[in-house]
Amino acid sequence: MAYSIKDPATDAIIRKLAKAQGKPIVEAIRDACQAALDREQAKIPLNERIDAIVRRVASYPLREGEPSQTHKEFFDEMWGEDDR
Repeated sequence: MAYSIKDPATDAIIRKLAKAQGKPIVEAIRDACQAALDREQAKIPLNERIDAIVRRVASYPLREGEPSQTHKEFFDEMWGEDDR
């Protein structure tokens, strides 16, 4: 199966990569594409990364003397405002 690279800039990049790696052009292209595909497949979706951070932070113990209230609860109490 043959590919024809008609863009001179792309051709130059491919040749430069192959030369830098000391590989034939086809091997350099295959390895670069495989590395890019591996990176894409290894990506963890943003919502999963955020969920993991939230779980990790929620698992931290409170420090001694640290209020167990949220900021809103703290300020509501401080100003005598009660939502109940």
